[in-house]
Amino acid sequence: MLPDHLEYNLKILFIGFNPGLQSEAEGHHYANPTNRFYAILKEAGLTDRKLLPEEDHKLIDYGYGLTNIVDRPTRGAADLTSEDYTIGRKRLLDKIRTYKPLVNCYVGKGVYQKFSGVKKVNWGYQPIDQVEGVRDFVAPSTSGLVRMTLEELTEIYRHLHVTKENEKLGES
Repeated sequence: MLPDHLEYNLKILFIGFNPGLQSEAEGHHYANPTNRFYAILKEAGLTDRKLLPEEDHKLIDYGYGLTNIVDRPTRGAADLTSEDYTIGRKRLLDKIRTYKPLVNCYVGKGVYQKFSGVKKVNWGYQPIDQVEGVRDFVAPSTSGLVRMTLEELTEIYRHLHVTKENEKLGES
């Protein structure tokens, strides 16, 4: 099973659907070479350099954590079952309540929709947070299958900056 990278007092907890087969095999989040996660973090100014998947644990040094709504690896999110999501929702809720990050960043609208049950979702901070005291931010999936350009993705992720002035409000 792909390990989470969790710690108390995180600025941002990045939440994906589930591990892909390559990530599971390599033991690192966002390991598929077509995934743009680490490039987007660097381009959005969230990290000072583009990390490699095998450095996923170093995100903790930036105040960021990594987890998924479902632990079971699959070829794609379409292979997940309603039972996977029912179990995953409970586990994720426990993680969020335990670690209390300032912001949950759902990496994909579908991740947030499956977790929250909210159907209509826009990019960015959400009007209603799922866990009191933790802001919800929805960003596009970083998968190479997403047809947005790196620039379009980066522009959305730039709004994720968490500072002392906005950590309570989740504003950027």
